[in-house]
Amino acid sequence: MSQPVPGVELRSVTKIFQDPQGREVVAADNVSFTVPRGQLVTLLGPSGCGKTTLLRMIGGFEHQTRGEIFIDGQSTGLTPPNKRNTSMVFQSYALFPHMTVFDNVAYGPRLKKMPAAEIRAKALDIMGVVGLGGMESRTPGQLSGGQQQRVALARALVNEPSVLLFDEPLSNLDARLRVQMREEIRRVQTTLGITSVYVTHDQEEAVCISDRIVVLRAGRIEQQGSPREIYERPASRFVAGFFGKVNFVPAAVTAVDGDALTVDMLGASLRMTQPGHGLREGVKTHAALRPEAASVLPEGGIPATLAKAVYMGHAVEYTVEAAGAAVTVAQPNPMARGVLPQGTRVGLHIEPASLHILPPE
Repeated sequence: MSQPVPGVELRSVTKIFQDPQGREVVAADNVSFTVPRGQLVTLLGPSGCGKTTLLRMIGGFEHQTRGEIFIDGQSTGLTPPNKRNTSMVFQSYALFPHMTVFDNVAYGPRLKKMPAAEIRAKALDIMGVVGLGGMESRTPGQLSGGQQQRVALARALVNEPSVLLFDEPLSNLDARLRVQMREEIRRVQTTLGITSVYVTHDQEEAVCISDRIVVLRAGRIEQQGSPREIYERPASRFVAGFFGKVNFVPAAVTAVDGDALTVDMLGASLRMTQPGHGLREGVKTHAALRPEAASVLPEGGIPATLAKAVYMGHAVEYTVEAAGAAVTVAQPNPMARGVLPQGTRVGLHIEPASLHILPPE
């Protein structure tokens, strides 16, 4: 049985720029990934990692130096943006300030010279989908930031693209509105089943909105997979550290039995299972331990001393010292549990299933 054709596919894509001094700068280095039809894949990484360059190449705003990009199984070659069946939602919204909401949304279909009745029906329909019903006569200056972002989304969707591209669309919004809009974008994307590529440097945003995530560093892919796979089983120290808060705890592998590992860390011996670990007995490396994957209790566990407590409302973030190492622990529900004072002797409890032993670097 043949495999379904991806919505987007990059094969060994490389992009090389020249800086003002004429030196080569590799923005994307032999990058390959696919976006299954109807899914949302996020390109995640720090500034300068190449994620926006890759997005612009998919949209045709830049052309790759080497490699191929396919949309719905067809090579894009040097096809310009207006000839690709893609739409971009820009970081800056790029709305026409003198036009009404309706005219902004209808701009693309009018360029295609669609019949007026069809344009009106399509524009009003998509405005309803994104929650802009009744706002067609307003101008962008009369809208909130979130409403302006909805206009930008509607304008991209009204052209019925095969692929929707998002270039950090929420970076201009405040924290609460970012949460609201990322939920709205995900709702619209899943409702319409549109293939989407989303660029952000916000890890939480990527986790909440994505079917899959491609983590980039210096133009290369560090890891790709589902949000859960990357968060719980990072492939490198870079991915673990970039993808949320984490403790890097020195660890020594003392026994290997298939997928089972015995690890010495923080003065204790822990037995755990980690499929496909590729580790051998005697290796010294680090364990990635998320703060929420540990807890402090009055007794039991690994002996430790509470060095600092930071009240965060939904949790208390403790720093505990155990066997010469400092470990951050996020303990939920301080309303019920209270806050332990500095200097308290506690037991550090770690569930081995929550540990991930990193490959040595």
